[in-house]
Amino acid sequence: MLEDFESYLKQNLPKVESFHPHFNDALSKMLLAGGKRFRPLLLLSVVEASNPLLVKNSYPVALAIELLHTYSLIHDDLPCMDDADLRRGEPTLHVVYDEVTATLVGDALNTHSFYLLANAPLSDEIKIKLVSILARDGGIEGMIIGQAIDCEFEDKKLSLEELRFLHYNKTAKLIAASLLMGGVICELGKKELDTLYDFGLKLGLLFQVQDDIIDATCSSKEAGKPTLNDGHKNSFVNLLGLDEAIGHRDGLVEELVSEADSLEDNLAKKLKEIINKYFKG
Repeated sequence: MLEDFESYLKQNLPKVESFHPHFNDALSKMLLAGGKRFRPLLLLSVVEASNPLLVKNSYPVALAIELLHTYSLIHDDLPCMDDADLRRGEPTLHVVYDEVTATLVGDALNTHSFYLLANAPLSDEIKIKLVSILARDGGIEGMIIGQAIDCEFEDKKLSLEELRFLHYNKTAKLIAASLLMGGVICELGKKELDTLYDFGLKLGLLFQVQDDIIDATCSSKEAGKPTLNDGHKNSFVNLLGLDEAIGHRDGLVEELVSEADSLEDNLAKKLKEIINKYFKG
């Protein structure tokens, strides 16, 4: 499934007709650099488990989520934020080109994600719901306020409750939205949609704890981005210590594997496979 999505992505890279010398190359550079495609995988897994006939129709939606996520990484790496020089194993855009190009590419991927949703081969009612979810959880009620808090509180220690709030917004809500949007495409009932979203929030928190552990224990080459880089940040490793952060990760894994059983059998199986692949270690 992910191989087919990857092929779709390469055939549908955003581009614009102009005489700009490198803007199209810059638009596609971070997308072609790879990445886990974790959020598209979640959305497509829900669709494949619930209504496999809709998988191909869901590719534009999965791509929209990947574009929005990639824009967030590009902006996160800018000199005014983390000033990172490596992402997905490649030099970051402001290093390869310049800060203006990186900023505008991020803006372009953000807005183009909503163009893809608006033109997806789905009913208008479903598309409106998808736009609303992505705008909410990728916007001021999710990723943006999380990033704002992350930047504002560098070198200022947060409580565990505040740290969870930060990462529920910055990371977890877009992951939860990926599951929820898959459920909306398949027109699942409200109870199942709510369960999927809550599951996604916990999965997103697990994703962040794992990311903090990777930063503390892996090389930049292994991670594909700068590591040992969270010294000024509020991370789970900095707050809890490495051993306790690992224990927290393992506890979340156990909770999620158990909670998956409340979902339909095919979907529960797929989500458990994802958890085992990405987080058990």
